[in-house]
Amino acid sequence: MPEIVVAIPTFRRPQSLTRLLAALEKLETDAAVTVLVADNDGERREGLEVCESRRAQGYRWPLDAFVAPERGIAQARNALVERALDLACDFIAMLDDDEWPDPYWLAAFLEVQRQTGADALHGAILREFESAPGAWAARCDGVAPLRAATGPVAMIEGSGNILVRRACFEGLARPCFDPAFALSGGEDRDFFERLRRQGRRFAWCDEAIAHAWVPASRANLKWALSRAYRVGNSDMRVFLKHRQTRAARAREVSKIVAALLLFPFLFVVLGVVSNRAVDALRKLFRAAGKIAAMRGRYYDEYAVTHGG
Repeated sequence: MPEIVVAIPTFRRPQSLTRLLAALEKLETDAAVTVLVADNDGERREGLEVCESRRAQGYRWPLDAFVAPERGIAQARNALVERALDLACDFIAMLDDDEWPDPYWLAAFLEVQRQTGADALHGAILREFESAPGAWAARCDGVAPLRAATGPVAMIEGSGNILVRRACFEGLARPCFDPAFALSGGEDRDFFERLRRQGRRFAWCDEAIAHAWVPASRANLKWALSRAYRVGNSDMRVFLKHRQTRAARAREVSKIVAALLLFPFLFVVLGVVSNRAVDALRKLFRAAGKIAAMRGRYYDEYAVTHGG
């Protein structure tokens, strides 16, 4: 029987955390599950209160909640990893506090892991909206559903809805998630880049479905483009951190230059034909984020909390 720790970082989203904990109680699995919650708010401690209340009511799984007082998503993830490694577990699964899984989420992950032998897997993310996004925003990262074909993949980009072998964390120098990405995001991209360099194997499991709540403040083009800017910004920071070869740097610069020259033209042309012009606009904002990172300017997306 596999032993799984489900690790959840949370910050001022008590309603979302309540929904997530309720969904975890409905899992259809033979695995031994332990739930860990790191409340990254040392002041309000709303996440801690939610967990204490659920535990007092008789929660299905062992539930350990604690405060990770140093602000930052990387810091909360690191606190969860250290706590999880003190327990007997084969895998650590991570869900964001605005997500919740389907009943067969964990069973699907474990089946594909057995089939592929992957060290880390990413699952599908379906969006649930407070208010319907516009047609253009609906095509953008963070708003569009995240789906792919089940099977081996070259890379995993994010840490929402993942399953990772314990050995992956044990094999990395601490901290596993770089605190420099505290409020910007990108700590997960850096984490998987480090695993890739160790030769770890990745897979996608489209049957391991998690739903993600999208509040009205995120279901719009303005937020989607700011997300594109942030992704470009943090991706470039990861790229520069790992000191890629001169040839790789030259290729990256050429992509940025191409985006700056080509995508404004495509935006105008495609805007007449269809709403796919947003693809060009999104890539332009990503390129702008990369240029900002090269100039030492960072964008802290997670300084603002969306949803409750």
